[in-house]
Amino acid sequence: MEQVEPRTSWTFVTNHARILAMILRDPEVRLRDLAGSCGLTERAAGAIVRDLENAGYLTRVRHGRRNHYQVTPGTLFRHPAEGHHEIANLLHLLVDLGSGAGAPLSPTGGDYRERDPHS
Repeated sequence: MEQVEPRTSWTFVTNHARILAMILRDPEVRLRDLAGSCGLTERAAGAIVRDLENAGYLTRVRHGRRNHYQVTPGTLFRHPAEGHHEIANLLHLLVDLGSGAGAPLSPTGGDYRERDPHS
């Protein structure tokens, strides 16, 4: 049997998912920090943020010199095989992996940050 070299250039999680999870974790994260954490250039990270914004996965509002991002609740996966599932569960997993605690997500939409039921 022929020996096959292992593929090392692929990952399970795309940079789009990784950046969206980072934005969920810190809605005022700088593009420079997104790029650095993903091993991308700022230009590539900016293109991904624009992709996500154009596709409706997030919104961006300028606050002075900084951007404030908000992940759009209830958004679905883009691939037809998973298209009937919301991305909330994946983002929840990625946020938890990245920070240890993370921002709880609503699997049915609504605000992605957990609200205090007593407030």
